[in-house]
Amino acid sequence: MHIGSLDEVLESVLDEVEGALGCAVADLRSGALLGVAHHVSYFTQEYLEAVAAASVEMFRGQTVRHVEDLISAQRVQPSERLIEEIQMTTRGTIHFMMVLPNHPEAVVVLITNRETSLGMGWSATRRSVLQIEPILDGLAE
Repeated sequence: MHIGSLDEVLESVLDEVEGALGCAVADLRSGALLGVAHHVSYFTQEYLEAVAAASVEMFRGQTVRHVEDLISAQRVQPSERLIEEIQMTTRGTIHFMMVLPNHPEAVVVLITNRETSLGMGWSATRRSVLQIEPILDGLAE
């Protein structure tokens, strides 16, 4: 199997999802963008970095961590990262965000317009993980 570049994989996600605007992978430790593809002129580097930082806050922020600690205490279990997926809707977009199961330090984000089917967005996001994780494995070597 040919393993393409991360940006190629993200571009293929855009191609398969009607209404897709952008797709990225971000590092949840630093907020750095690991890969990105988009077809929107206003998705500047500053904008993309802000979205990556926001996703870090949503998955790994201090308030989220506090809630995870409270849940763990209630269940009498060691504290762990509990949030795996988030869907966010704005007036004009839908954001599908998923922590990579074998790379919990990374999140894939797919941004679409509001016309995109929720099922199609989630299906594409989850399928992309099968191509993204081997690339991240290769980067770690």
